[in-house]
Amino acid sequence: MSLLSQLVTLWICSGPSLLLAWLVGRQLGLRVGIQMAEMLNCSRWGIPSKKGFFQEGDLIIGGLFNIHYVPPTRDYRFTQQPDNKPCTGLQSLPMQYIYAMMFALEEINNSSTLLPGVKLGHHIHDSCSLPAWALQAALSLVGGDMPSCNSAAKFEEEKGIGASKGDQPVPLIIGGCNSVTAQIVSRLLVPLSLPLVSYTASTPSLSDKQQFPNFFRTMASDVYQARAIAQLAIKFKWTWVGAVVANNDYGLMALKVFQEGIQRAGVCLAFVETLQRENIVSDARRAALAIQASTAKVILIVTWYTDVMELFLQLEKLNVTDRQFLASEAWSTSSDLRQSTFSHKVASGVLGVAIRSSTLPGFDTYIRNLNPSLRPNDHFLKEFWEKEFGCSPGIATASPFAFLPPCNGTESLWAVNNLFTDTSQLRVTYNVYLAVYAAAHALHSLLSCPDVNSSPGRNITCSFTNQIKPIELMEQLSKVNVTTPQGEAFNFQGADITVKYDLVNWQSSPEGQVQLVLIGLVNGFDLHLNESSIQWNTGSSQVPVSICSEACPSGTRMATRKGEPICCFDCIPCADGEISNTTGSTQCVHCPSEFWSNAERTACIPRQLDFLSFNETLGIALTAVAVSGVTVTIAVFVVFLYYRQTPMVRANNSELSFLLLLSIKLCFLCSLVFIGRPSAWSCRFQQAAFGISFVLCVSCLQVKTIVVLAAFRSARPGAEALMRWFGPGQQRGSVCFFTSIQIIICIFWLSLNPPVPQPDLEIPGLQVTLKCAMTSVMGFSLVLGYIGLLGCTSLLLAFLARKLPDNFNEAKLITFSMLIFCAVWVAFVPAYVSSPGKYAVAVEIFAILASSYGLLVCIFAPKCFIILLRPEKNTKKHLMAR
Repeated sequence: MSLLSQLVTLWICSGPSLLLAWLVGRQLGLRVGIQMAEMLNCSRWGIPSKKGFFQEGDLIIGGLFNIHYVPPTRDYRFTQQPDNKPCTGLQSLPMQYIYAMMFALEEINNSSTLLPGVKLGHHIHDSCSLPAWALQAALSLVGGDMPSCNSAAKFEEEKGIGASKGDQPVPLIIGGCNSVTAQIVSRLLVPLSLPLVSYTASTPSLSDKQQFPNFFRTMASDVYQARAIAQLAIKFKWTWVGAVVANNDYGLMALKVFQEGIQRAGVCLAFVETLQRENIVSDARRAALAIQASTAKVILIVTWYTDVMELFLQLEKLNVTDRQFLASEAWSTSSDLRQSTFSHKVASGVLGVAIRSSTLPGFDTYIRNLNPSLRPNDHFLKEFWEKEFGCSPGIATASPFAFLPPCNGTESLWAVNNLFTDTSQLRVTYNVYLAVYAAAHALHSLLSCPDVNSSPGRNITCSFTNQIKPIELMEQLSKVNVTTPQGEAFNFQGADITVKYDLVNWQSSPEGQVQLVLIGLVNGFDLHLNESSIQWNTGSSQVPVSICSEACPSGTRMATRKGEPICCFDCIPCADGEISNTTGSTQCVHCPSEFWSNAERTACIPRQLDFLSFNETLGIALTAVAVSGVTVTIAVFVVFLYYRQTPMVRANNSELSFLLLLSIKLCFLCSLVFIGRPSAWSCRFQQAAFGISFVLCVSCLQVKTIVVLAAFRSARPGAEALMRWFGPGQQRGSVCFFTSIQIIICIFWLSLNPPVPQPDLEIPGLQVTLKCAMTSVMGFSLVLGYIGLLGCTSLLLAFLARKLPDNFNEAKLITFSMLIFCAVWVAFVPAYVSSPGKYAVAVEIFAILASSYGLLVCIFAPKCFIILLRPEKNTKKHLMAR
């Protein structure tokens, strides 16, 4: 027995429950014996009288539509099958889908270019919004609607599906009114390779050809509408968006794709609420409270329109009227929502994605000319007629409108305005129309024989109308690439078609009605929008603002708050030396080293050169101190010169005393070279003057100390010749020798790597100090080190000579002066290193002046005191006394 016969036998004899169990078992390798199914009593699971709407033809196209939405009651106490009661709750819009299919079939049958000579018929079933009913109807269409178990043997043709008039199985089904039904029916038809073309199933998982190789659809995947909505949020700079979604694949998948689309664009979700249809009142109340509490002004809603209606009702109770809603295609075009009283209050200006609309020339006339008197076998139209006009067309039906008075024959749809007769914006209806044309073109390709001359030597076979193989038809469907009568290019890309959506806006008319206005299109990933035609929830053309934090102004940067999304942040001023010149900067930019930030931290401005000048207070003070030191030194020099013949001046080589005074004056003067704008020559001269002046000064002190030691040593018996080695000539030579060493060091240093004027860019601030940069640290270290060596040597010698028995021992004065000298320069090093900018120069000048004053005061102040104020002590006898 063939696979198809086994499926039909299981369906007829055991019902869908055992059929599904067998399919699962077959996939798991646990095949159930078909004989067990044949032993069961044959009874159809459904209503035998409801065979659907059948129209004969050479080829039959199957159709599955949710014409009713109220299923029959079920008594679980006695049977697992529903009672033989009809499905009720006739829906107007799905009725339009049916006649769109019939309209397309009539166009094709009247065409001379598409399937010429072949008449297409249809077999349409009502799935009653139940996957189980859709499953039953699909099996009925595939099996040819056989009334008994024995009829299953008719499907023993392995090469194709046999055709028999009245019970002709279909090679293709247009159906799958929702994603769940489409998945179930598609999986059922996979073993038969029978194509299923859906007009509304939109779940992304159906694009997987591994799981659903026989599935096609004229409805775009939900992935694209979620991306389109994400593009809208990014375009209008809504960074703080709330989301209310259905707690199923439709809502959760759309939310996931939306999040993926916004995560790199700085858009955040303020909250996410889910709606469960079983608990819609409580869930809608919770979602409404979340919307009320949130600061987000833009709310994304992805769910069915009945759920949205309950949500809007709850929002009206809370008086929430200032939110801008983003709508998915499931409710963006709902006339029930737009016409509800509370929607006017809480949902004005809705911006949404909708299934793309189109017009079908002649379809409006076709719909309005429908009449049950012209279609005696169309029980769907009869039921609609009874519901709409409240009368019976005169033919008995099993409709819920039995016992109605007969119609008088004047009833006409030309006077009816409802969803069934409204053909102004055909959306799902147009998807059905496209599905029929896709099937027709695939059949056309399949039934057209290849040219024999194009493939010589090959056996060419043709597919005939009485032997259509579904797998071949499925292959032709995947190759469909045609243009519809409306001029639209159409082809399948896997299971999907080229993505096209409408962007719609709810706008209030002068009459107080809410109209659906087309404001843009979505073509693939491209979004085309006419922003000027949008009416927002405020009733104006001003785009609403939905942000968690105001954009940071120039001069500040964003700092995210701990534990909150990145869209919620604080604005922190840029640090010194950094700027941000745009609104909403995430970080501040460092200025180049030659520039600094302005007070507002919005621009980098050139840094101002700064140096120790003679015009500022510090420079004036240091200059005054230096000039005072020079003046005092000159005064002492004059005193010594005037009293040069006195013992106090002549003691210990007066020539060295005059030379020492000259060197101290040079030390005072060299400090003035450090003040003023540094230049290449001033940088060289100041270091040379500083180094040589202090070496000359310390050399004099060292020689004087040596002379004191030699003089007292020569006073001992046998040591008279010692002073001959330290006579005036040797003393002058020693001073010149010590000084010449420093001169040589300075020549080499200033010739090879001299100091150069350079701005100190390492110090932060608008003002940058222009200073003499030491390109050679070794040279400067040698200069200071040599001065320090002479100073320490002089201190040591003076310390040794401090207790010699003279009444006036100059070694004591030298000891004190060298102690001050060394203390000053030891303290200079850390102070110089830690002082910023021009203050480092001031520290060096201060060290020069302090050490110079220390030498001048400690050595010459006692002598001048005796010379000027105690002349009686200025005698050789007093000086030599012990």
